[in-house]
Amino acid sequence: MEKKNRVPRFHIEKRASLPWHISLLIRLLSILAAFVVCALLTMIITGVKPGDFLSTMVYGSFGTPRKMWITAQNVAVLLCISLAVTPSFLMKFWNEGADGQILMGCLASSACMIKLADKLPNGLLIPVMLILSVAAGAVWGIIPAFFKAQFNTNETLFTLMLNYIATQIVAYFIVRWEVPKGSGQIGIINQSSEIGWFPQIFGNKYVLSILAAVFMTVLIYSYIRFSKHGYELTVVGESTRTARYIGINVKRVIIRTMALSGALAGLVGFLLVSGINHTLTATITGGQGFTAVMVSWLAQFNPIAMIATSFLIIFLERGAIEISSAFTLNQSFSSILTGIILFFLIGSEFFVSYRIRRSANSEAGKEKK
Repeated sequence: MEKKNRVPRFHIEKRASLPWHISLLIRLLSILAAFVVCALLTMIITGVKPGDFLSTMVYGSFGTPRKMWITAQNVAVLLCISLAVTPSFLMKFWNEGADGQILMGCLASSACMIKLADKLPNGLLIPVMLILSVAAGAVWGIIPAFFKAQFNTNETLFTLMLNYIATQIVAYFIVRWEVPKGSGQIGIINQSSEIGWFPQIFGNKYVLSILAAVFMTVLIYSYIRFSKHGYELTVVGESTRTARYIGINVKRVIIRTMALSGALAGLVGFLLVSGINHTLTATITGGQGFTAVMVSWLAQFNPIAMIATSFLIIFLERGAIEISSAFTLNQSFSSILTGIILFFLIGSEFFVSYRIRRSANSEAGKEKK
């Protein structure tokens, strides 16, 4: 008996290229589909109409002037973190340790505010905090880079483990500096004197993070596109063999790039302590280091496009939280809504990069029959 060769009816192939407007349309349709699913789910559970669902999402981010400023601040902070990890990702160094690098920057700033408050004037203390925070983040980034360059260790696991170490170091100092003793928290640092607090810009406490995001966007865009270092890290990311062949010192590029990523993450730590929260907790980053990975990837590591992806992620998060609050649902429901939308958004990247085609052999076989 002759064995039949079964030919698959469909196969997946990678797209050579896709016009930008088509890829944008695919992403927009995926977001629309996600909102429809979330609206239907909310309607089934609460009886709320889809129109009320969308208006509540918008209100969560833009309902009041204060909500708008908080949304802008959150977008700016997430954008800064995403920009910090982007150089290492372009180099194919999978840096999952942004949270740890930020925490070390936060720890350096907090230590200065607590230990140097009565020794330095505010005008000198803030620059010292900035320098030490950037240095602390850079050191925390150099550690995995050194081991990767010298011993080819797995950078993903290494940076993840450093996150846990940084969390425990911060937790240790929180216990040492806790106020009052036994509370397990530091509280607002220098609340009465405001020493170490970054002064409000234009009388607004939200402007600092927005200006920092603008500065970092211009810096990283220029660094990647126009500098020799940016060219070298891109070549290393494409092929280490090619980089070595044309005379690039791969080990130096790895360490230098991770020092930059860590330094920028340390800068975010300074912003969180000196400009936004004025305190230190082990959860001050809120896991945004991992969210930044998705923001950077969705933007295809383009600093300008990250503005849009950062805004989208924050809009979804704040809108989902507002829905849970407005319709008396628990916090888990907001996470479910965010997860559904992100699932559709990430899934759309498949259709941007690949297409499903009917097998030509399958059609020919059908005609023969």
